[in-house]
Amino acid sequence: METTGHMGGTLTLLGGEVAVTFVPAWHGSGVSKEETAPSVYGGNPAGLVIAIRGGPTIYHTGDTDLFSDMALVSRFHKIDIMLVCIGDHFTMGPDRAVEAVKLVNPREVIPMHYGTFPVLTGTPEAFGRELKERKVKAKLRVMKIGETIALGAG
Repeated sequence: METTGHMGGTLTLLGGEVAVTFVPAWHGSGVSKEETAPSVYGGNPAGLVIAIRGGPTIYHTGDTDLFSDMALVSRFHKIDIMLVCIGDHFTMGPDRAVEAVKLVNPREVIPMHYGTFPVLTGTPEAFGRELKERKVKAKLRVMKIGETIALGAG
């Protein structure tokens, strides 16, 4: 059934070719219509686990900080690709992002949510150093703005 999703549920899309599961994220949820307007509640923050039949399973962490329940994602899904925030300030920085990767144990990891505002100081280089220092086996894939990549199945 194609419908809107909700936390903890799974949507089956495109005739069963794609399954999308909503998982928690740990982040604020204020939104505003205009920059000077006060924020209003924007709902529960979420990440997504996207499983493609015959293809990879992708965990998009959403805007989030590190939290221990990330480990539960890999109990129900073998994660091939993990998109993880590294910017710091509004989300986890490189050091906490590496801990998230350790909890989930993906085959590959793609850093995201960094470098768009001066306050987001986390970098792919710092993230890569942390991965090496902590002997995390996930392959690091850094994308360039506008780049398209092929994601293979595990």
